Amino acid sequence: MEITWYGLSCFRLRSRGLTVVTDPYGSNFGLTLPRLRADVVTVSHNVPGHNQAGLVRNVENVFDGPGEYEVNGVFMTGVATFHRGKVGERERNTAFVYEFEDLTVCHLGDLGVLPDRDQVEVLSRADVLLLPVGGGDTLDAARAVEVVTELEPTVVVPMHYAMPSLTLKLDSVEKFLKELGVPRPDPVASLKLTRSDIQNEETQVVLLDVTGASNE
Repeated sequence: MEITWYGLSCFRLRSRGLTVVTDPYGSNFGLTLPRLRADVVTVSHNVPGHNQAGLVRNVENVFDGPGEYEVNGVFMTGVATFHRGKVGERERNTAFVYEFEDLTVCHLGDLGVLPDRDQVEVLSRADVLLLPVGGGDTLDAARAVEVVTELEPTVVVPMHYAMPSLTLKLDSVEKFLKELGVPRPDPVASLKLTRSDIQNEETQVVLLDVTGASNE
């Protein structure tokens, strides 16, 4: 499968049988989303930085809440979690677990509150974890490292962090890498993986270049 990043929490997950776009964003964040096609769009948080499914073409299904879904043999589980905020006032966030042919990917969306034990049980099935690390109303570096420790993925792909053109005030990815205690890897344009590529016992961090998104 191939994973491509477009900034913030927006990725394209492409396998032989299905293309998924996660959390497409609107035009008020200093980035312009490229023209994307997908079979499925998933939305973690119903705000403009994550819910612009109408900008993606040829979409047959939009999933924006907890539940179990199946499209073209790919099973997807939406897990109810929370955006950051005061207890009792927190907005819902939906983390998604995608079970592709031979790999499982977890996209944590706009997660701002550490998952509880039941949530961890579902989310920890993933080989690849797409993880917000930039703080603000989502996980900061320290909490992101706690999530990595809990979920124990093989590959971590940071997302939702500061970029030169981004208008949101977020921390840099370097802060997360330092907290995790790993050197900064060279960014790659996309991540192509098969089951045989992820046999390492230690967690690997992959940085993705932003593809196709342009400054406004």
